[in-house]
Amino acid sequence: MNYMDQDLLIVYTTCPPDKAESIAETLVQEHLAACVNILPARSVYFWESKLCRDEESLLLIKCRKVSYARLEAIIKSIHPYQLPEIVAVKAEDVQKDYYNWVCEQTKYIDDNANDKAGSK
Repeated sequence: MNYMDQDLLIVYTTCPPDKAESIAETLVQEHLAACVNILPARSVYFWESKLCRDEESLLLIKCRKVSYARLEAIIKSIHPYQLPEIVAVKAEDVQKDYYNWVCEQTKYIDDNANDKAGSK
């Protein structure tokens, strides 16, 4: 695979601190994410016309665009919030060796796509 053939995304989501590690582990074990950083966060927002303030964890998820739809679906299925925040940002400049490592860690996605394409 050539360098930067596929887009690298940084996806972030917030969740209760006691759910962060299980969400991160699921995404990495499924080869949807190469790495997930878990950071403490304090969120302030309106929900159902009430001002809310919550201690949360912010997950920074490094993945590839090819896996985004599945990653989003899994987050939504295991996330405890009714409306989880899931935002993807395209990484414009990525160090080459790190990019290659992300591709290797998420290679399972390419293998599955090739298997499906070959079965048609």
